[in-house]
Amino acid sequence: MTYLEAAELLRGKDRVLILTHKRPDGDTVGCAVALCQALRELGKVAHILPNEDATSLFTPYLEGYLAPEGFEPEYVVSVDIAGRGLFTPRGQVWLEKGIDLGIDHHPSYEGFAKADCVDSGRAACGELVYDIIRQWGPVSPEAALALYVAVSTDTGCFVYNNTTPGTHRVAADLMAVGIDFQGVNKRHFRTKSLKRMKLESLLVEGMDVYDGGELVIAAVSLDDMARLGATERDAEDIAAFLGQIEGVRASVTIRELKGGECKMSVRTDGGLNATKVCAMLGGGGHAAAAGCSVMGSVEEAKGAILRAIRDVQGR
Repeated sequence: MTYLEAAELLRGKDRVLILTHKRPDGDTVGCAVALCQALRELGKVAHILPNEDATSLFTPYLEGYLAPEGFEPEYVVSVDIAGRGLFTPRGQVWLEKGIDLGIDHHPSYEGFAKADCVDSGRAACGELVYDIIRQWGPVSPEAALALYVAVSTDTGCFVYNNTTPGTHRVAADLMAVGIDFQGVNKRHFRTKSLKRMKLESLLVEGMDVYDGGELVIAAVSLDDMARLGATERDAEDIAAFLGQIEGVRASVTIRELKGGECKMSVRTDGGLNATKVCAMLGGGGHAAAAGCSVMGSVEEAKGAILRAIRDVQGR
């Protein structure tokens, strides 16, 4: 459905529960907070399902919006969740019961909800949520700040190649509301912990280089995280780092997780289709940014993703 149809549909709902994805980023958190705030401004009861993966970088935005224990919704909405494998353990419960509306911007969206509002032409899901809630009236400062977090973080502060003229127009509208966009930009783009900088150094020192420097693959193991005393907040959006190296056109950042799982994030300049690469390993995303997971060691993960890349390249 269109954002106009989604806005009309949501206007008639109450007792809404909003779901975010595993290892939540700014887009899913910002969309959830903005939608929750806007629904409450309409007089609705709305809450966000607590996300066990949320780091301290994003938990402040969620304060006051999380569903209390025992909350029974009448309508369940997912935001920025492309596939079934991206639901948190708590979210899986509601996936099994049935998601009423899925709002997303990924080309790989799996269509798991009873109704879908999906636009893969949006740089961030926050752009789509903005168009939905502005149908209900002026966007409040609380919702505008959350949406700015969503749009700015999913575009790397408007430098990724998913950024469009429409993205800038949305950002300008949100800034015009009177939000502290400078504070958001400093928090998310101009501040790094010392442990984060050590993680970046580790990636560079240990990366494998292919194709004359155009392709790099690097990993962060559990042992690396423990040795540095780093937390998930220190590793937030670290997948974007390798692409800053001059000459790199495609990069893979591998994160070893508990339980023998390796999460891989593929970033490209568009020459290599990241979605096609990750789809070969059960993942998905966008043409220039996608992800997938495999079970096995870091070395096994490196081999699997390199084979997928070569297959897509036809080599």
